[in-house]
Amino acid sequence: MNAKQSIAVTFLLVFTTFTYAQTNADDSKLALGVSTGYNRGIGFQLNATALKPLANVPMQIRFGLGITKLDPGNSADARRIFINNATNGVPEEKARAFDYRLDFMLNSNFIASEASHIVFGPRYSSFKANFKYVGGNEDFDVTSKQFGVGLGAESQFKMSKNLNLLGAIGLDYFFNNTLKGHDTNYSPDNDNVNARNDNENNNAEFVYADANEAIKQPSLMPRIMIGLVYKL
Repeated sequence: MNAKQSIAVTFLLVFTTFTYAQTNADDSKLALGVSTGYNRGIGFQLNATALKPLANVPMQIRFGLGITKLDPGNSADARRIFINNATNGVPEEKARAFDYRLDFMLNSNFIASEASHIVFGPRYSSFKANFKYVGGNEDFDVTSKQFGVGLGAESQFKMSKNLNLLGAIGLDYFFNNTLKGHDTNYSPDNDNVNARNDNENNNAEFVYADANEAIKQPSLMPRIMIGLVYKL
């Protein structure tokens, strides 16, 4: 089982535990949600929420899975740092990140609505950027796996008995981690593997800061989302 699967299973186990912690509570319910918007790129998210998992605690718990289309970074620098100093070919680039989030949602009344919450919790991201040089015989991925934390605020507005409109803002922060591409790794502690030489700087070896600047892995991720929440 890889790291991504392990994190997902852990989140699901925690979520399930809280969901069924109060089996005798008639008012404990589950809600399903879908949202889209800006997350340092266009993002889409699915989630499930335990509406009252703990007795006498005004808090909900939510597990979410999302995907976001991102700016991959600088294709020319990525090639120099992870592959070689060639300049031929026409670059094509793309990137996406899957994110997994466990939210603790504290009831709040900062805005008049059906329900408002202050949201915080741990995050995990699986990022992949792809760089392809058409006519240059280069096609490679750069990947990273990152833990993070998030904070936000959101409100729901009733549309029908069980359906609410969701508006959410927030900020996630992901901690720097190893960037892997081709046969090269750059780590935050500069314990690098097969680091390339910088032909524009007296052939000095590239370091993590160079790779991190070239590749736009998740770091600060502002979120502005709109969606729907359906109470089961």
